[in-house]
Amino acid sequence: MKSSEMMKKRVYEIIEVSKKGDIASRFYDAMMLIAVILGLLPLTMKSENKYTIILDFVVAGIFLADYCLRIYTSDYKMGIKCYQAYLAYAFTPMAIVDLLAIVPVISFAIADPTISSVLKLFRVVVVLKLIRYSKTMVIITNVLRRVKRQLGAVLMITIIYIIASAMFIFQLEMDLFKNFFEALYWATISITTIGYGDISPTTEIGRFVTMISSLVGVAVIALPSGIITAGYMEEIKKKKTAHEI
Repeated sequence: MKSSEMMKKRVYEIIEVSKKGDIASRFYDAMMLIAVILGLLPLTMKSENKYTIILDFVVAGIFLADYCLRIYTSDYKMGIKCYQAYLAYAFTPMAIVDLLAIVPVISFAIADPTISSVLKLFRVVVVLKLIRYSKTMVIITNVLRRVKRQLGAVLMITIIYIIASAMFIFQLEMDLFKNFFEALYWATISITTIGYGDISPTTEIGRFVTMISSLVGVAVIALPSGIITAGYMEEIKKKKTAHEI
């Protein structure tokens, strides 16, 4: 193996989640975790100052370097030794997260305050970078990937019910809602059993529909919880079996 390839492989080993005994990789993981935490700090402040701006640029620089290194070593990540590996990796969920984490720093170069504020909200995306460095989050991600079809089916049923109940209540109590969006808002709040009370049906049939929505909401909340729990236990069992082998 050429020295350049050896160096590239070593870079890949360092930027990936550290393995036991790899001090350089553990240091890199710790540095990235600190960068993620520092990148979220501006979201806890009402206004910006020169220190938060400097912090934004430093963190963005670290994230940019990390993104470039991951693109550079993506052939090892994807297991394909050709240019297609770089393109394939660039469109993976975590690569997109890495790229979006750099976006907030662009807001300082934009004069429009509205667009600038929207771009700064991408700081929240930085939280998703924690998935890469947490073993628990990796397991949960694997679980969600395993049960995505079941969760998708539950989500589809929920959306259909929300739309149907919103249409139903909108026709029953038109005076209660300014527009159909408010009916959708009511249906969503009812099915999630939050019940803010800012929009309350006044007719008996409207209240009956609200009661039904609340009962349906209990099942809607229970279904994903059961699916995820079953998937989590299966993933833990799979890892335990692999470790014993």
